[in-house]
Amino acid sequence: MVYEANARVRDPVYGCVGAISSLQQQIDVLQAQLALAQAEVVHLRVRQTASMSNHGLSPASPSNSGSPSSKLVGTQAKPIFDMDNSMAVDQATYGETCGHAGLIPGYY
Repeated sequence: MVYEANARVRDPVYGCVGAISSLQQQIDVLQAQLALAQAEVVHLRVRQTASMSNHGLSPASPSNSGSPSSKLVGTQAKPIFDMDNSMAVDQATYGETCGHAGLIPGYY
């Protein structure tokens, strides 16, 4: 109840609903970033497998031992996407931004 009251003070129109909507939007963006990261991992694995087959190495060869991260140390792969810190949440400004129009579908 205290959180709801504080949210209503920061955002008299939307209150907790604005905060929930903002968090849902962050989840959507982070899920998209996770999907891109997973796709990049698959891309790098395919690229590594192709590179090993071009050099006559089999996946079971002794030179292929080690952790997945150690296998990628020497590769010069260009990332599919650039991660930035746009999703970092500053609690001081969160209260200011959670009440902007358009955060809740159907409300303008």
